[in-house]
Amino acid sequence: MAKPAQGTRYRGSIHDHPDFDPGQDAEALYNAMKGIGSDKEAILELITSRSNRQRQEICQSYKSLYGKDLIADLKYELTGKFERLIVGLMRPLAYCDAKEIKDAISGIGTDEKCLIEILASRTNQQIHQLVAAYKDAYERDLESDIIGDTSGHFQKMLVVLLQGTREEDDVVSEDLVQQDVQDLYEAGELKWGTDEAQFIYILGNRSKQHLRLVFDEYLKTTGKPIEASIRGELSGDFEKLMLAVVKCVRSTPEYFAERLFKAMKGLGTRDNTLIRIMVTRSELDMLDIREIFRTKYEKSLYSMIKNDTSGEYKKALLRLCGGDDDAAGQFFPEAAQVAYQMWELSAVARVEMKGTVRPANDFNPDADAKALRKAMKGLGTDENTIIDIITHRSNAQRQQIRQTFKSHFGRDLMADLKSEVSGDLARLILGLMMPPAHYDAKQLKKAMEGAGTDEKALIEILATRTNAEIHAINEAYKEDYHKSLEDALSSDTSGHFKRILISLATGNREEGGEDRDQAREDAQVAAEILEIADTPSGDKTSLETRFMTILCTRSYPHLRRVFQEFIKKTNYDVEHVIKKEMSGDVRDAFVAIVQSVKNKPLFFADKLYKSMKGAGTDEKTLTRVMVSRSEADLFNIQQEFIEKYDKSLHQAIEVREAGAGAGGLPCRMAHLCRATRCASFVPKQIQGLGPGL
Repeated sequence: MAKPAQGTRYRGSIHDHPDFDPGQDAEALYNAMKGIGSDKEAILELITSRSNRQRQEICQSYKSLYGKDLIADLKYELTGKFERLIVGLMRPLAYCDAKEIKDAISGIGTDEKCLIEILASRTNQQIHQLVAAYKDAYERDLESDIIGDTSGHFQKMLVVLLQGTREEDDVVSEDLVQQDVQDLYEAGELKWGTDEAQFIYILGNRSKQHLRLVFDEYLKTTGKPIEASIRGELSGDFEKLMLAVVKCVRSTPEYFAERLFKAMKGLGTRDNTLIRIMVTRSELDMLDIREIFRTKYEKSLYSMIKNDTSGEYKKALLRLCGGDDDAAGQFFPEAAQVAYQMWELSAVARVEMKGTVRPANDFNPDADAKALRKAMKGLGTDENTIIDIITHRSNAQRQQIRQTFKSHFGRDLMADLKSEVSGDLARLILGLMMPPAHYDAKQLKKAMEGAGTDEKALIEILATRTNAEIHAINEAYKEDYHKSLEDALSSDTSGHFKRILISLATGNREEGGEDRDQAREDAQVAAEILEIADTPSGDKTSLETRFMTILCTRSYPHLRRVFQEFIKKTNYDVEHVIKKEMSGDVRDAFVAIVQSVKNKPLFFADKLYKSMKGAGTDEKTLTRVMVSRSEADLFNIQQEFIEKYDKSLHQAIEVREAGAGAGGLPCRMAHLCRATRCASFVPKQIQGLGPGL
């Protein structure tokens, strides 16, 4: 078996083959390629079931027995992607990396993504082996070739990484951590322009353990994750390289899970990337990559490969994957712990929640009221002025404007706005003008009125609001509709789903910290109700009630501990199991609670992404989230959006705006245009986003 580092457990998917006989394997491969055609099935079966070390012995035996080069014969017999994959497996890892880099810098143009992936992710030892392999294979100096094919700060960082001199001491100096945080802050955020040399030195040389602490302290000191500063201060391939370094410092398996997902999502497959990663990580950390992939993308790596590839190429990739995490029993305790640590990194308790709409400086409600009156007076409506004022005032300031408007003009500002704007723009503007609790109450009312119920809206609001927000919503609902929210929910929903919603609507979630003993008991209840515990200890009805109580009333810090204890007990992710074992609205409600506990901004980032995904836009969801989170945590939602979807929320909305505006008048010029244009235009005003975010 390929040997893991001392003190660690092997996390590869390919193992040494038992009873290995290189001579026998060499003969089997020779026979598979003898005569007309070749037995591709036999070739892939044999090569994907041997470790890289064993494949090198097979190559030697093949040359001894037949006087021929095995890799040359495989190249001759095989074609296309399957040939590239099999030949890649036959090379030692360092020579495989050397070949990938040679291909990346040969010919016209450079494959910068390949250079970034390899040099940002390899250890010092792997870098040294790569440099030696490149010299041996091509009789050229890798550093000289990189310098000849790249330029600027991108080139400088690549050269630093090529030295393979990253510190490896896990003993971290707190003083040095603080100094590096200050140096990075002064080199970027506090400086006119950017001191790229500081970023290169610190990110290119410090140990991973040290850098993780630097990233944590940077967030505490500046209120921004280091990734946000890199995006704001750097650009182009240099920016991409530095972000890749940060991702690999945080979690190399997570970096590769993301690369694999992007290689297969959408139309077409980036086969070179897929092959390179599956070959080079199959004996290092493929099990960790698989588990993180399953947690992050809600599907197994195995199933995505299966649906995205074909033929012997597919069969070989699936063998390298090593198993399907959607199949029973395919879970790995160490990787599950890595996945939990991933949630902890972005836990709400560690990040200051920030909105993007803040109180306006030099606020003058009298001037704003007059400006709004003028914008709505006479023929036509000045929508730009309305948008500009309303989206640049806090909700408290908007309420003052409403009062001043009535005092000055004896008119209801909400009624005037309703008569002057229409469609989705009206929904957005009027939503911003309502106090948050009354806005949420109205959204709940709309979700329950008429034919059918918008269960997703009910879940989104009730599963994510704090106790104080829930209590305010109850009061607003009673005031506006002369009926209790509980009665309304009872009339419009049923069964377990009704019980969950009513429990959430009471706003009785505990607000203390975690209780480890209680967390272990709660995790056992979860394991039993989800039918994966070894020894059930209670009737199912009682367990269901207890499980609902746990998710609906325990504090967020406590639930995070419950989820960790659940992993220790079962090796499963509770969210994954709920999705697999439950169904319908009950499943959706529980999943929303779990996701909100794990990372509420990410939950809303997913909601926004799905509202704009595919043909058409779910304007109601888009508007509801943008309005309700604009002063709560929209800044954090932006960060999660760009991390997960590799584009900013601003860009996603701009794309929607451009698509909606094709062939018609811009919404800034006429309020009678299609509602989708208006709704697409306005949210970026709410975000307060500049072009760089």
